[in-house]
Amino acid sequence: MISANLSPNDSGLSIIIVGCGKVGSTITAALYREGHDVTVIDKNPATVQALTNSYDVMGIVGNGASYSVQMEAGIESADLIIAVTGSDELNLLCCTVAKRVGHCDAIARVRNPDYAEEIPYLREQLGLTMIINPELEAANEIARILYLPRALAVSPFAKGQAELVRFRLPEENELCEKKLMDLGALVKNIRFCAIERGGEVYIPDGSFTLSAGDTVTFVASARAAATFFDSIGLRSGKIGRVMIIGGGKAAYYLARQLLSMGKTVKIIESNRARCEELESLIPEAIIINGNGSDEDLLQEEGIRTADAFVPLTGMDEENILLTLYAREVSGAKAITKINRINFRNVIQGLDLGSVVYPKYITSEAIIAYVRAKKASIGSGIETLYHLFDSRAEAIEFKVGEVDGVTNIPLKDLKTKDNLIIASINHLGKAIVPGGGDCISAGDTVVVVTTNTGLHDIRDILG
Repeated sequence: MISANLSPNDSGLSIIIVGCGKVGSTITAALYREGHDVTVIDKNPATVQALTNSYDVMGIVGNGASYSVQMEAGIESADLIIAVTGSDELNLLCCTVAKRVGHCDAIARVRNPDYAEEIPYLREQLGLTMIINPELEAANEIARILYLPRALAVSPFAKGQAELVRFRLPEENELCEKKLMDLGALVKNIRFCAIERGGEVYIPDGSFTLSAGDTVTFVASARAAATFFDSIGLRSGKIGRVMIIGGGKAAYYLARQLLSMGKTVKIIESNRARCEELESLIPEAIIINGNGSDEDLLQEEGIRTADAFVPLTGMDEENILLTLYAREVSGAKAITKINRINFRNVIQGLDLGSVVYPKYITSEAIIAYVRAKKASIGSGIETLYHLFDSRAEAIEFKVGEVDGVTNIPLKDLKTKDNLIIASINHLGKAIVPGGGDCISAGDTVVVVTTNTGLHDIRDILG
């Protein structure tokens, strides 16, 4: 999944992962391939065995909140503990024990909406480095895509000042068969930074010629991105009516966001008790108790006239089939949540449009933190996204005073091949930089590259 360019002098961190479910397994694979010393803990011997068979990691069967189990795992010398079991309370307890016994940083997965408003308090009182809520982050990503319906994916940088936007270039668009250098005013506030074509990923320069079917990634502000789509004829109507299938945590978080934006939200959920709970939590939403896979019910509830359709059931197969059905019977913008990361090539071949992977969101946040922890003082990673099945990365660096990087015009900066400086956030304003611009201490810089595994701003240099 991730190939890291680790030098012989790179020494990995000692990391303990508690919980070997889907999230724990994804994180284990990612951190192992980044070159870290990983120990996994889970009560289920089979899940521990599966991970130790797949990767060169240490496995311990037991309760990750137990003092003796953590001691066996080496908590006293660990750099980081990550608790991602199915229980929020157990995750918080794991981290609390670890902080008392060792001197490591601690990351906990906390999903319950009851804790959502208390995350800053919990972090401060328990001394946690990070609290991650995959369902909330998935909801945030879906809401960003619905703001730019023509986009396949939208990822924020620079505290929302800049966004990484991905879209597919349609047939007969005015950009087709044009070089980037010839696009003129169309791309005044846009930086094209990665293009996938025929299974290959390119970091383009001005001579790159766009073709129909390209999956194009660019960096811009949200406003500039919307203006760009309008200017190239990819206008989309305003999203007003959103139909959500499944009433789980992600649906709750998403509905709250959409309602606050003035959208009409309809949730179809099969469990009557959950419907009653949602009616009390989000009374402004329309809650329907029924089978979201029933074609007659979907027709009756207005799938043909919905502006957006978001299946958020717990079954990937059901979400995929629902999306394919929606694309057949309506013009709604469809966004599909997929939990498992198997068969991604098959899934991409189905042309589902926008696909959200909560497990990847969690994994990327943790990898960004771990790389920043390994980076030199004064320079580290703020945000990281993997693109095109991890064949490229978009990384936001927080920059200190760095010899060879800061206060040098970009045209004179000797960077690696297949790397582009896509955005510089200077004094709170994100700009698309030109050759005369410089990186200054205190800036955050967005870099997009196929040179995966960068830890430090100095790593951009050739």
